[in-house]
Amino acid sequence: MAPIDDHPLRYKLANELHARPFPSMEAPCSAAYIAIKQPNDAVSRDRQQDLDHLTALLDRYGAPHPQPGATHYYGQIGKHWLKWEQHTEFITYTVFSDSAPGRAFDPVEFEVFPADWLQSAPGQRVTSVLIDIRIKPEDDAEIAACLDEWFVSESLAAASVLDNDAIVAGDFRIDQNGHLRFAVFAGKSTSERRIGRVVQRLCEIETYKSMSMLGFARVRQLQPKLNELDTQLTSLMGAMSDEQASAETTLNDLLAISAELETLAARSSFRFGATGAYEALVNQRIEALRETRFQGRQHFAEFMMRRYAPAMRTVTSAEQRLQAMSNRSIRASNLLRTRVDVERSAQNQALLESMDNRSDLQLRLQRTVEGLSVVAISYYAVSLVGYTLYPLADKIGLSTGTLTALVTLPVVGFVWWAIRRLRAHVE
Repeated sequence: MAPIDDHPLRYKLANELHARPFPSMEAPCSAAYIAIKQPNDAVSRDRQQDLDHLTALLDRYGAPHPQPGATHYYGQIGKHWLKWEQHTEFITYTVFSDSAPGRAFDPVEFEVFPADWLQSAPGQRVTSVLIDIRIKPEDDAEIAACLDEWFVSESLAAASVLDNDAIVAGDFRIDQNGHLRFAVFAGKSTSERRIGRVVQRLCEIETYKSMSMLGFARVRQLQPKLNELDTQLTSLMGAMSDEQASAETTLNDLLAISAELETLAARSSFRFGATGAYEALVNQRIEALRETRFQGRQHFAEFMMRRYAPAMRTVTSAEQRLQAMSNRSIRASNLLRTRVDVERSAQNQALLESMDNRSDLQLRLQRTVEGLSVVAISYYAVSLVGYTLYPLADKIGLSTGTLTALVTLPVVGFVWWAIRRLRAHVE
């Protein structure tokens, strides 16, 4: 094949599909998992700070460092294996132990993360999980006894997954040590990679569920404000039909509400969008487990349908309500702006009519003044003509008074004609 230039991102994008492999786990074993998120709704994290925090943990165990700019890491720390992943909003640490704990969900398993190291984490804990992986007993009654002992039966979800290769269970409750619990009973013939996929999906279900519930918390914060703005908006729209109410004042109030709604929408858009994406991932991960019912208990999909889905519908409803209120305020503002424009047009029309009346009055006054100006100009013109012709009065035998009388009418007529001619020229 003839040589051809590769796109600079070709290998990087191809390797990205294989960058986060599932861990291999052999029952019995255990896993400890934690997800850390910054307290605000920043779109992106300080990735170097995350890498520095990971490096600090690796240095505790003398483990090799990750590559510069890495977004994932897998390596051995002491007698455990660590999987680290960096996501847009959060980072996750999963520690796998090859040996079974002395007792189920022993909090000692979480001590692989030093207390002072956790305290210096660049963010806050979103969730932490202890997972106990055991070999599935032949008798389901033994599994049932363990589930009744470990979990709260009222909220327990348990299912047979991956074509009955394993049984998974969890009650999504935080125990006295601050962790959630998941149990996995793997069949003897279940491969190590398949167990790893089950554990990874359980961690992802819990993480994405917790992250999406942040949207529900945001909705609870928004609800009082939305109710207040909805009441104000309804009141203002009712005032639009009141002829006595000032349209401009109502318009200013509507624009203020519209600005506030747009601000709320801008501040919540990322969280609402992320909530929808996380919800889809939760449902995908549960679907990938291929659940079947175990001893008539509710499975994970049923648990989510009854307890998780209503919260997500509330988020969707709040997002739609915020958008609908914003659109309603914009439509009301446009209608009221049209009314203000019509009122201003009427005012402008009245102003133009008033100006026409004033112009007509001014024209009449001007014509009146014009008549007076003819008299005034004629008076001075007659005087000037008289003074000019007085030397001729004696020669033609006329008195000055007679001469003045003779020139008065011609001068007045000429002045009147000249002013009319000038006005006609100007007009």
